[in-house]
Amino acid sequence: MDISALRAAHPDHWMRATAIRALALDAVAAANSGHSGMPMGMADIATVLWGRHMKFDASDPDWPDRDRFILSNGHGSMLLYALLHLAGFEDMTPEQIGNFRQWGSNTAGHPEYGHAKGIETTTGPLGQGLANAVGFAMAEEALRARWGGEIVDHRTWVFAGDGCLMEGVSQEALALAGRHELGKLTVFFDDNGITIDGEVSLADRTDQMKRFDASGWHVVSCDGHDPVDIDRAIEEAKAETTRPTMIAAKTHIAIGSSAQDTAKGHGALTDADLIRDAKAAYGWNFAPFEVGGDIKEWWEAAGRRGAPEREAWRSRLENLPDAKRARWEREWTGEPPKKLAPFVRAIKKVASEEGAKVATRKASEEALEAINPIMPETLGGSADLTGSNNTMTTGLGIHAPGNRGGRHVHYGVREHGMAAAMNGMALHGGIKPYGGTFMAFADYMRPAIRLSALMGAPVTYVLTHDSIGLGEDGPTHQPVEHLAMLRATPNLTVIRPADAVETAEAWELALTSRNTPTVIALTRQGVPIVRLEHKQANLTARGAYVLAEAEGKRAAVLIASGSEAHVALAARDLLQKDGIGTRVVSMPSWELFAAQDDAYRRRILPPGPVRVAVEAGVRQGWDQWLVGQRGRENKAAFVGMDGFGASAPAGVLFEKFGITPEAVAQAARSLIGG
Repeated sequence: MDISALRAAHPDHWMRATAIRALALDAVAAANSGHSGMPMGMADIATVLWGRHMKFDASDPDWPDRDRFILSNGHGSMLLYALLHLAGFEDMTPEQIGNFRQWGSNTAGHPEYGHAKGIETTTGPLGQGLANAVGFAMAEEALRARWGGEIVDHRTWVFAGDGCLMEGVSQEALALAGRHELGKLTVFFDDNGITIDGEVSLADRTDQMKRFDASGWHVVSCDGHDPVDIDRAIEEAKAETTRPTMIAAKTHIAIGSSAQDTAKGHGALTDADLIRDAKAAYGWNFAPFEVGGDIKEWWEAAGRRGAPEREAWRSRLENLPDAKRARWEREWTGEPPKKLAPFVRAIKKVASEEGAKVATRKASEEALEAINPIMPETLGGSADLTGSNNTMTTGLGIHAPGNRGGRHVHYGVREHGMAAAMNGMALHGGIKPYGGTFMAFADYMRPAIRLSALMGAPVTYVLTHDSIGLGEDGPTHQPVEHLAMLRATPNLTVIRPADAVETAEAWELALTSRNTPTVIALTRQGVPIVRLEHKQANLTARGAYVLAEAEGKRAAVLIASGSEAHVALAARDLLQKDGIGTRVVSMPSWELFAAQDDAYRRRILPPGPVRVAVEAGVRQGWDQWLVGQRGRENKAAFVGMDGFGASAPAGVLFEKFGITPEAVAQAARSLIGG
């Protein structure tokens, strides 16, 4: 690269972009870790985008109608941090830049949602940001259909690299975006030809432009270091209204340094001579972390450029009728409608009184039939299992290009893309996303579920067919270890309701959650109502509660979740006939029970009686409640699965695998006798 020619062609632009490069070099060197090359290579694109095109106001970073900027190639986090600092975002101070990757700083190694304003999502696991961006863009379309372009009209911009496009989730995401004709979504492909191992050609020969074109995208290319050509490509993207745009920007990783166009350039460039020589080539004569006054002033002016548009938007919002503005504020802040709690209580009362045997997946649908009409912010969907997951309710309509106001998404067989898109929707604001698939296929979307939990994105995962109870489809579809996997994830609430009553309560909890995603684990098979006495309170919110008390002296406590609650109740009947006082505890959510105070947990699981847990899954994790919480190993047993399932009718499977009332009762008798 002829750096001197680039400097001479566009001197002002060059120095503004070099501020990003210099800050990245300084921060990575100070931390002695990080990734210098991507910020150096994409600085020109970022300068043109943020300086001329992106709609934002640094003084109001939460402005709902701002453009969203997603750094999918999150290892290059210093590019984002430099942009936020230069543009004048209040919490991205010089001290934060200097403390890159250090304890207590908001400049983490990879961008983390919530650490600083302007970080729209957590990225780093490659491809996730790109897939999140599809959800951001879908949320914008849905909200614009509901509120009109005067209130919602913004774009989503994404930076992505070769690694993002190699990850499988990228294909799910770009195919979904193409199908939904997301004209306000633009992805910049950092086409630098380098990965950690070396040249991209070592592992991949995909023509990315043809790939995107085949998926229904508008595709353009540009010189990623020529501001005029970059500007031209962005204008073309903005002119395209019916297709998302991919801009393939040819760049040089670690441009201007001795590591340019090499695998070394991907990582941490900390050598003092390399940094000195690169800055000399750039014409950058400032001290580390210093940015010249006129350069910083230009960037801060760019950060203020959107203020008039933001003020005009605020005026339009304030001119809405009072009731409509109040609904906007409620939905945008995530506040549930006041009607939600009484509606849920009504659902519970009917279920308790009728006592009908019903699969909890069907009970979920019935709950949503009542809830969706009073919560227009819900946006449901399924990964090609709508009829099995029961996520579609009357009047929702299909969300599609011809009906942006539709509230049910056909995600196709794209579990990972669905989960990642729902993360984007939840983070965008104004949307309460939920999506369904079989629980066994949580494996396909595990990376996105983990990021939901890490970010505190209140997504609801509707995971049906939650055990061997699904029957004949066999062990490929029967989850046995999945509850343990999901429960092991921090900040993820897993609720496995026992019946229609607990299912309605689970939905109330999921839709009122602000900072925690929720898994609702639901049965394929019918289960009886176990809560026959109507209670106003949401007992599922306690995580566990006494479902049936012992008659006489309490000698045993049976603990169950989901479809095994009625098994525990039947086992109690057998034990009580033998004169063994037996309490049954329904435990739909470990996480919610763990959040209760010790006094409550002690009341539910008192020391002394033997404890038997029954669940059609593996034991892993259950000792927290069997042996912990003042239990004892020699007074604890588990009835469940210790291997994979089989193909047979559900009733046969429960009998063959020993998940029966007789087995539970015998486990309790053995402990008492021992």
